[in-house]
Amino acid sequence: MNFLPEKIENYVVEHSQQEPEILAELSKETWQKVLNPRMLSGAYQGRVLSMISKLIQPKIILEIGTFTGYATLCFAEGLAKNGKIITIDKNEELENLQNKYFLKSRFRDQITQKVGNALEIIPTIDEKFDLVFIDADKVNYENYFHLIIDKMNFGGIILSDNVLWSGKIIEELDPKDADTKALLSYNKLINSDQRLETILLPIRDGLTISRVK
Repeated sequence: MNFLPEKIENYVVEHSQQEPEILAELSKETWQKVLNPRMLSGAYQGRVLSMISKLIQPKIILEIGTFTGYATLCFAEGLAKNGKIITIDKNEELENLQNKYFLKSRFRDQITQKVGNALEIIPTIDEKFDLVFIDADKVNYENYFHLIIDKMNFGGIILSDNVLWSGKIIEELDPKDADTKALLSYNKLINSDQRLETILLPIRDGLTISRVK
């Protein structure tokens, strides 16, 4: 769903930084070879993620939901010197494609790939995070939040993707729609938790920025 008129959206994209060539290649291969390529962050949102990372210059990033690694590389652009990004995905079939582009980039040594259930992996990570990106199964957004909130550094940023869910969050709720129900609850949680300052941006499918006080 486009939340802006098409002409305005095109103007916004045209007057924003263009994606690096390596990300254009990754995007093309994702659309050619991977199921559900719409899960890709995409050029405009990718530049937004890159800009946020560059402004923060995080030492440790956690990404929950790697997909083909597009957002991973965007975040890596802003890593502090000697910083690292830990990225988790349950789909082992995508690991080779991710790694292909991580190797092509200058960030291979700063990226740690983990394959498996993020709910089980996160508790095993000892580091504290400066930036977390939640972009995995929607029904577990709250569970991911509760696992990472006490691992956040002061002033750390939590980014939550797809929080507008193609506009379903303002439509009459289908009792069988577990994803929308979960996102409604999650959006309320992160806007009311006193440990956070939260702002929801109508970028692509909705991107929430939450800052840890």
